[in-house]
Amino acid sequence: MSLPETCKESIRRIRPYSQGKPLEEVQREFGLTDVVKLASNENPLGPSPRAVAAMMAALQECNLYPDGGNYRLKERLAGALGVGADNIAFGAGSSTVLRMISEAFLMPGDEIVYANPSFIMYEIVTHLAGATPVVVPLDAEHRHDLPAMATAITPRTKVVIICNPNNPTGTTVTKAEFDAFLAQVPPHVVVVLDEAYFEYASGPSHIDGIDYVKAGHNVLVLRTFSKIVGLAGLRVGYGIGQPAVVGALRRVREPFNISLVAQAAAMAAITDQDHVARSRAVNDLGKMILYAGAEQLGLPYIPTAANFMMIKIPGDDQAMFQALMAQGVIVRPGRTFAMPGWLRVTIGTEEQNRRFLAALETVLARMAATGEAG
Repeated sequence: MSLPETCKESIRRIRPYSQGKPLEEVQREFGLTDVVKLASNENPLGPSPRAVAAMMAALQECNLYPDGGNYRLKERLAGALGVGADNIAFGAGSSTVLRMISEAFLMPGDEIVYANPSFIMYEIVTHLAGATPVVVPLDAEHRHDLPAMATAITPRTKVVIICNPNNPTGTTVTKAEFDAFLAQVPPHVVVVLDEAYFEYASGPSHIDGIDYVKAGHNVLVLRTFSKIVGLAGLRVGYGIGQPAVVGALRRVREPFNISLVAQAAAMAAITDQDHVARSRAVNDLGKMILYAGAEQLGLPYIPTAANFMMIKIPGDDQAMFQALMAQGVIVRPGRTFAMPGWLRVTIGTEEQNRRFLAALETVLARMAATGEAG
């Protein structure tokens, strides 16, 4: 069966930026000795030492198939989160869980509500299911417009997705806003709360989606080991929801969808909260460095609750992306997210953040001198 044209277009739009060039290729192309990648929201500290040790041990058994039910990982994660094992379903990254959601709950003609700009996988999985996207723009502060999203729900709506913190803007919804929204959602609608960057956010108004699952709401929370835990290369994501919803996801998952090595690493990472705390501290410091740098350069930015931020630049964001890459710094152009004129930069180590700011200052100075980036 061929892909719908709408889905092909989504994939074509994301392809130039979804994987990017290998670092070695960028080095060869621009004659650089090293390159800083601040484009994919990866943890600059890498994985926890406990996870690395667990991976090395698991490699001795990689001739064997993994546990298809992820039993030990599920039990350990359930204990850490304070939920039941029947509340958790795993996927190869939270992107795969999104695909499982589309397969389990969406049919041609069904509607799914999500914001724009937000994570592009929402668009892709909607079109793969043949469903109808109902896209609600972010508000003037680049935040989810929850009243407008509630109004967009119809009898044909099956799923609503809220990315919190939102990718790419880093903005969040408050508990009061989410409670008011949830009160308007009919019982047949699954509310997906994508919390891939949950561990980076803080503050009294920050919501924890698992609280709503424990309270019995029809909320499906998505989380991942790719971001603050630092296991992006192993692809381990999961959904937490009511047993009936989670059961539907498990029925459409691929067999052995989490590798033996990935299961071992994830189990070890759950026990290493020191690594999570260090990662959060590095991110908090980096955020302040980037805020101060953007202000010094006179560039507007969106305050973020995640491990990335959006910075508004003069001129063309694609040209700026190329010019920064020539300086050895890889970021994301805003047009990838329907935000032309912006850059999304991952918050890295202090050295990486300062290198980005120095490269940005160099390119801006060149723009001022020549009238163009690059």
